[in-house]
Amino acid sequence: MRHANTFRAGEGTTSTTRTRLRSAGLRPTRQRVALAHLLFAQGHRHVSAEALHDEAMLANVPVSLATVYNTLHQFTDAGLLREVVLDGSKTYFDTNMTDHHHFFLEDDNVMFDVPEEALSLDRLPEPPAGMEISRVDVVIRLRRVRGS
Repeated sequence: MRHANTFRAGEGTTSTTRTRLRSAGLRPTRQRVALAHLLFAQGHRHVSAEALHDEAMLANVPVSLATVYNTLHQFTDAGLLREVVLDGSKTYFDTNMTDHHHFFLEDDNVMFDVPEEALSLDRLPEPPAGMEISRVDVVIRLRRVRGS
């Protein structure tokens, strides 16, 4: 199920971007619109703040790394992105808001989606009293086979 505020793959006109940001409760500032366009115009992807900052610099979008971090967290809080944290030290932001899981290629620090039909979670533990499961994130870490 698609979150009401998410962008569709390839959706990226300035008018559409401004409308989506407003509907998510965010003011469509020049920097937010530019970063949203970089994030969502290419379809579903996984990006770190550093990688998005590099893309912004290449696209002549003058933003600081701190602004990129703040904007990514604002987009996440507004339901436009999904945050995936690895080992508490590396964070990726996912434009695909559906329930899905990830591969992480350790050699290249690259994250990509596990095909939906490739992983099945048949049984989850009961949460402790007074708690509910909000989401399940599976990250399958990969490395290249040595010598191949």
